Amino acid sequence: MAESSGMGDAALRSGNIGIMLCGLCALSEGIDLQAAGMAAAGIGAQFHPAPSLMGTFFSASTLGLFIGALVAGRVADNIGRRTVLITSVFLFGGCSLLNAMAWNMPSLIAFRLLTGLGLGGALPMVLAYVSETSTPKWQRASVALVYAMMPLGGALISLFSLLIAATEWRAFFMVGGIVPLLLTPLLLKSLPESKAFRQSKGESSMPPSRLSAVLADGRAGRTLLLWLSFFLELLLLYLLLNWLPTLLLARGATRGEAAFAQIGFNLGGVITSLAIGVALDGRLRSAAIITTFIAVPVLLVVLARADVEPMGLFGIVLLLGCAVLSAQAYLYASAPGLYPVSIRGMGAGAAVAAGRIGSFVGPQLGGILKSAGHDTPQLLMDILPLVIAGSVASLTFAWVTRRPT
Repeated sequence: MAESSGMGDAALRSGNIGIMLCGLCALSEGIDLQAAGMAAAGIGAQFHPAPSLMGTFFSASTLGLFIGALVAGRVADNIGRRTVLITSVFLFGGCSLLNAMAWNMPSLIAFRLLTGLGLGGALPMVLAYVSETSTPKWQRASVALVYAMMPLGGALISLFSLLIAATEWRAFFMVGGIVPLLLTPLLLKSLPESKAFRQSKGESSMPPSRLSAVLADGRAGRTLLLWLSFFLELLLLYLLLNWLPTLLLARGATRGEAAFAQIGFNLGGVITSLAIGVALDGRLRSAAIITTFIAVPVLLVVLARADVEPMGLFGIVLLLGCAVLSAQAYLYASAPGLYPVSIRGMGAGAAVAAGRIGSFVGPQLGGILKSAGHDTPQLLMDILPLVIAGSVASLTFAWVTRRPT
């Protein structure tokens, strides 16, 4: 009995270490994902790209994310979560350093695309790994907790922007590369393979991992709703992440005020992502979900219409970050549980890939609207119908998945 208890404690410690390491991976990804937005002013000053070309730069990594998520999910269902996660972290770290060496916009866009391949491979693995390693009682809360590290990484890189001049834009990509490269040896040494994956590999009846499998066995309706929700919610998120500093500067904010607003956007998301993670496994689940998805379009309208001083603008952006990133936390926490272990990597990867289509479209849409001469309030109101559609799709998904499947 004592030996069994010791083995259980060891497995629990191993799982906790794995979850903490996944949190560091998410932190690294959050830093790298928002490095582009923080570097935008310096890139614009040096290369003078048209708004549409800047939109292409913002979208390049998300195209790589789309490809990386699909490929990594399928590969991981065959060879394991650990190997794919470590490879992905190393890839996006190394390629981020290449961003710092770019000599013109085409080279920068190409390197950003390569960085996205690694970023896309890492996120589905983090979702699948944490879902499989957590205790059933805290599964969704654990995924949401780890996801909250992504906006925390975004807040850190935003804070870093206050310490350097805009002309030093290459430093953002150096930080985005060095952090995951330093993390890679730690992952190699201490990250165990998912126990659930090891057990599933021992089952002779395990089906092959393929995209059609995620739609089989009555999962098609829920999966399509999940994909639509991810697409529309990430369209909004990445439009805001990439264009928010520029939009705030156009509203009269200083560079420092815009950076503080970006920090608030992310820190608000960290706090509420943690809160909604706990709520998803408790009695407040429905109230938290409904409040989140109603707040997103309402706060977007407030931001578009508000004529306030910088501190008031900061408060609105903080609340918007709370709502938008809580919506992401809910979707990411819900995605892995829809699928059995044998296709969980593919299922999580496909959901992330659907979102990455939205994150590709969002910055491009922002560039098109800016090129057409739309000011900040008009741009935000232009995307309001898409934001409302995203909330409706997400609430419908929450309704049809309100009971365990």
